[in-house]
This record gives sequence, structure tokens and C-alpha cells, in this order.
Amino acid sequence: MGVVVNLDSGKREATIKPLIDLTKADMGRVNELILSKAGSDVEMIPEVANHLISSGGKRLRPMITLAAATMFGYEGDGHVKLATSVEFMHTATLLHDDVVDESDLRRGKKTARMIWGNQASVLVGDFLLGQAFRMMVEVGSLEALDILSSAAAIIAEGEVMQLAAANNLETTEDEHFAVIKAKTAALFSAAAEVGPVIANATRADRAALRSYGINLGLAFQLIDDALDYGGSSADMGKNVGDDFREGKITLPVILSYRRGTLDEREFWKSAIEQGANDDAALERAISIMTRHGAVADTISRARHFGEIARDALAPLPNTPQKSALIDVIDFCIRRIN
Repeated sequence: MGVVVNLDSGKREATIKPLIDLTKADMGRVNELILSKAGSDVEMIPEVANHLISSGGKRLRPMITLAAATMFGYEGDGHVKLATSVEFMHTATLLHDDVVDESDLRRGKKTARMIWGNQASVLVGDFLLGQAFRMMVEVGSLEALDILSSAAAIIAEGEVMQLAAANNLETTEDEHFAVIKAKTAALFSAAAEVGPVIANATRADRAALRSYGINLGLAFQLIDDALDYGGSSADMGKNVGDDFREGKITLPVILSYRRGTLDEREFWKSAIEQGANDDAALERAISIMTRHGAVADTISRARHFGEIARDALAPLPNTPQKSALIDVIDFCIRRIN
């Protein structure tokens, strides 16, 4: 679920540039800590970890953690350790995802599992999770530890839910939302909430950032769902149709299957359940989705969650950090424009 967005486009970079600028100094410290904590005397661990860590991700989640802490006046260094923990949790999830999904490519490069094997990918992911929790403990905030450890458990539950729903065209929209809320939105929510927690912000402020994060995460993942059928490789850092070829049940597929004719449903069964998903099948899939407005409705739902995220921040005082976090909502949704 960790799609990478190319920041070379002027339009997109301008959208998220305030957040990048605000967190630049602290992100420098995060990047140093990432390299330090990914190190090990076991040679394969830094090799596998750095393969993914250095492959071009924009590190949006740790930037959110940093901004969410400083917007409430935090001045210590705990936010740097928590931001690094968030990034390690995300990286571990990507390593595990690629094994579960049997993915060959990520961000245009061979996945770690293709180079070092499934076992190494899973075990290095576990190592990164361990390092993440060590840094959380160092920060000394039991509440922050509770939030991030709970998120780790929820993400794992989401992985299992997705595995149970794999290739199942009877998956409902509600069931799909439960999966993406766990797999993607939970980490966005935790990344946003731990900032005000260590800044000793009010419970209302914490709730605002938690709501912002979870709804931003839902919007982010729904746009990823839509991008697989209506985007470009530059937008995603992967090939159009990858989800389709892997037989993933995403919202555009769910809507198209439920709205489709009997013949179209038979097509989806052949493509998703039986693996008949060549380029011609992808072309037909996109045609069916267009006919039923499945991609457009997926984007519409993403915008809905984006507005909830925006409203969550509305009562907070106007600060550069608040403005930058609002810009992130537009950035996530505009990836498909």
C-alpha cells in the first residue's frame, strides 16, 4: 500500500512544498537516524533495509508527525525519534506486503524478496519494527507508545483481512473500507496523533489530528485504488494495472462487479479469480469501469474523506503547520488529476 509519488512535477511539488520546507531540518535528522538504526553487524539487514529505504519514497508520514508536533510548540527531540519509528513501521509493512502479494517490483525496482528472498524480507521487516519500538521507548511517552503499538497491531489485522478477501469478488464496500482503514489509515492516524501527544496538547487537539490522519489515509488509499486504472506510472511509482494483475480487490473492482451485467461479472471472475488478466483484459476492465463510473466514484469518495480531514483541522489555530497539513490533503487527491 506504499505508493510513491514522483515529486518532480512542479504542480505537485508546489502543493506539498510548505510541508517539506517546514520539516526540512528535522527530516535531515530523521534521515540520519534512519541510516543509523537500519545498521547492523548482520550484513544482510542493512542491505535489505537500505534497498527499500533509499528507493525514493517521499516520507510523507514522518513529515506529518514532525509538523503535528511543532504546530503545538514541541521543542524536544522526541518527535524525530517518533517520526523515524513511523517510517520504519511503514517500511516494514512494505517488505511484508511484497511477500504476501508476491510482488516483483516496487518503485520501479526489484522488490527485496526478488533479490534476497521472502524469508529475508520478512525478517528484516521484523528487525525494523523492533528498532521502531526501541525508539518509541526512548521517547518515554507511554501514550505515544500505546498509539503506535496499537497501530502496528491494527495494520497486521488489516493484512490478514486483506488476505482473507483476496480474489473474492463478493467483498463488500464496507469490508474493503475496513481493510484500508486498518492497512493504510491506521498509520496515518497514529503518525498525526503522536505529535500533539508529546507536545502535551489538549484531548480535543489530539482528536483533531487523529481524525485528520485517518481520513487522509482513507483518501490516500482510495486514490491509489483509482490510480491503478486511471493514472500513469509516473504518478504511482509502479505500472498501471499492477493491482489488476495481482487480482487485488479494490473499490473500482467492487463497484464495477456489483454494477455490471451478467457477462461483465463473468469477465471479473475470469480476470480476478482465475488470473486471466493480460493487457487485453486490463483494457476491457478499464472500459467496464468507465461505463459504470467506478473510478470516478472512487475519486469522489476520496474527496469526501479529504473534506472530513480538512474539517477536522478547521477549529485549530491558523499556523504554518496547519496550512501545510491541509495542503497534503489536496496533494494526495490531485495525484490522479
